Amino acid sequence: REEAPLYYNEPYDFWAVSRYEDVERGLADYSHLISGKGGILEVIRADIEMPPGVLIFSDPPIHTMHRRLLSRVFTPRKMAALEPDIRALCATYLDPLVGGDRFDFVADFSADMPARVICMLLGIPDEEDSLRVRDNADARLRTEAGKPMEVRSRSMAIDDGTLFAEYIDWREKHPSDDIMTQLLQSEFEDETGTVRRLTREEILTYVAVVAGAGSETTTKLIGWAGKVLGDHPDQRRELAENPALVPNAIEELLRFEPPGPHIARFVPEEIEVRGTKIPAGSVMMLIAASANRDDRRFPNGDTFDIHREIGSHVAFGYGIHFCLGANLARLEGRVALEEILKRFPEWEVDLPNAKLAPTSTVRGYETLPTFI
Repeated sequence: REEAPLYYNEPYDFWAVSRYEDVERGLADYSHLISGKGGILEVIRADIEMPPGVLIFSDPPIHTMHRRLLSRVFTPRKMAALEPDIRALCATYLDPLVGGDRFDFVADFSADMPARVICMLLGIPDEEDSLRVRDNADARLRTEAGKPMEVRSRSMAIDDGTLFAEYIDWREKHPSDDIMTQLLQSEFEDETGTVRRLTREEILTYVAVVAGAGSETTTKLIGWAGKVLGDHPDQRRELAENPALVPNAIEELLRFEPPGPHIARFVPEEIEVRGTKIPAGSVMMLIAASANRDDRRFPNGDTFDIHREIGSHVAFGYGIHFCLGANLARLEGRVALEEILKRFPEWEVDLPNAKLAPTSTVRGYETLPTFI
């Protein structure tokens, strides 16, 4: 960030920016840094044609159409209405652990809870099936430690939603108040000006994208809450004594350890960044985790401080691709932390037995055992 704000990595053939102003500018520049070839280095290099409905891997005007449609589903009011259900779900996981001496933030709690919430939204009430959704999303992100993601076909890069096919067919005949039903019934104007409903393939892709994005990142956020607050016991005790501080603590956690540390973009035409010409066909890596610790934007950026006046950060992206599920992630993170602190105001991370998950996308813990 200090010595090479524009950096070129020769072995893996990508460019990268790491200062806040450059990352924010890059995320906003959807004309010169496009999403339509993917947001992951390995996927972009595989040159895969993206199916319709992959909102995060599309560009205007198709992106505008799909985002407008999904925005009807992820309204702030609809997300806020989930709070009692999320709180009750947290209790079902946490209450049986009270009185014990160990608690794994991930294995005992955050690996399952966000998947259950997103399946509740989708209209998948069965716990066993929600865990299948979690395992499917989890498996697609996993890599062999130290090796890149393997992408030989479109299905390896993008979930085609096969797991949800039976649910879609059921909801078509038995509508309810859930995302699947809304997607099945929504009419919209597509990029050709035609008013129509989504195709079955589009719905399957939508649901798969929502399920994957909605479970993994929040799982990692809650894991980071355990690790970072374990490292800062005085601030953790403040939160336990004053839950009103929790919302800002969640923002500081997102800034300090964002579950999505980087976003890749394809460069379709030559551009100039910091006085250097970037050739057409390049990949630009926007390092959000570095931007969120840039001292130019956040004084003492490597210091975790629940009282920090944060303003905006780029943990959820920026611009037209700003995360649609940000309100839900914030809600789940806040409620989860409040419920954990009610029961376990003190903990110590068992770091020798903690394990980071190997992926090319999200970053966080696979297991985070703690002594309570």
